[in-house]
This record gives sequence, structure tokens and C-alpha cells, in this order.
Amino acid sequence: MEAAPTTSAPEARSHAAEALLFARNFLRYPHMLGSIMPSSRYLVDAVLEPVDWSRARVLVEYGPGVGTFTAEILRRMRADARLIVIETNDEFVKFIGSAFPDKRLSVEHDSAENVARILQRHAHARADYVVSGIPLGSMPRQLQADITLASRTGLEPSGKLLVYQFTSRVLPVLRESFPDVRRGVVIRNFPPARLFECSTAVPAPAWAQGRSA
Repeated sequence: MEAAPTTSAPEARSHAAEALLFARNFLRYPHMLGSIMPSSRYLVDAVLEPVDWSRARVLVEYGPGVGTFTAEILRRMRADARLIVIETNDEFVKFIGSAFPDKRLSVEHDSAENVARILQRHAHARADYVVSGIPLGSMPRQLQADITLASRTGLEPSGKLLVYQFTSRVLPVLRESFPDVRRGVVIRNFPPARLFECSTAVPAPAWAQGRSA
């Protein structure tokens, strides 16, 4: 397998500027961002841990913000893989587009509920993984359901939706669309984050797990 190219933002990229941009947008649109601070490296590692990078060819990220997850996904993914990020905030769209000059990255100024249409526009039937940090729990219930169902529809049969939130309010709607939802917590983040690993495949019953063919 060809090694993925090293990806880095321009030298002028400043962590302080990123934090300021993120905080300013949190104060303007608190319902669109789950936290006033970008995600910690502990949270990034925990969310991306389930990804099988050797097979992941198409990845989608909802709500990249200043690109904390975007940078790490680009660093880890294959040279022939593609990452589509979907963002509704104008400032973040412009920032991501200029900060990450990587030919594997596509930036879409759109809503996550349109993920299937966006994938088709990029000539992809489905994604292998969707990473979501948008605050689903604070959205109207119907929009939560629309985004969650669209995510399942846009995933391969073996695909996964990897969600991080700062509340567990989203759990019921995730369970409506995904037969297998596993949970975790990352304490070393401000604020502590809830993780949800959602699989489209139906898990084997307890009595069948571990049985050899």
C-alpha cells in the first residue's frame, strides 16, 4: 500500500488564531458548536480508534470547525483515500479550504442531512466512515433524525458513524437508525466528551459471539 503523503497546514497557521476563531464562532452560534474549545488530542485519538485505515477509502466529516479532526484524518488515511468535510459555517469553510491544501480533501458548504447527495456529487456511492462532532443533541428532534438516517443511508454495509458529543441526549435517535451503538467517555477533554460508535451491521447475539465456524 502506498504511504499517505504528509499533510501539514501552512507555517503561518497559528493555534492561537484557531482557538480565537473557534471561540468567536461559539459565542456567535452556540447552538452550532458543542464546546468553546477545539477537541483535545485525547478525544481525537479516541474517536478515530475504530477506523481501519487500511481499508478506508471514503471518509466524511461533519462540522470540521478549525480542522482539528481534519488534520489527523488526512495524516492517517491512505494516499488514494478521499475525505469530504461538510460545514455550514462560512468562516470555517473558508478556513479549512485555505489551511489544508490537500488534493484528497473536498470542502462542502452544506448540511449533513444532504450527505447522500454530496457523496453522489463526488462520484461516491457510500462512505466507509462518517465522523461527526456537530451538536446533534441540541438540534430539533426531526433534524437529528434526518441527519442520523441520512448518515446510515450514506454508509457502506460495514461502515460506521463515529459521533462525539458533550451530552447523551442524542442516544435515542442514534438507536433508531443504527442496530449497534457502543458508548464511551473521554475525560481528558474540556468538557468531557461522550462517544458513540454506530454500526450498520446487526451485532451477533450474545450466545453466538466467540463461536467458531
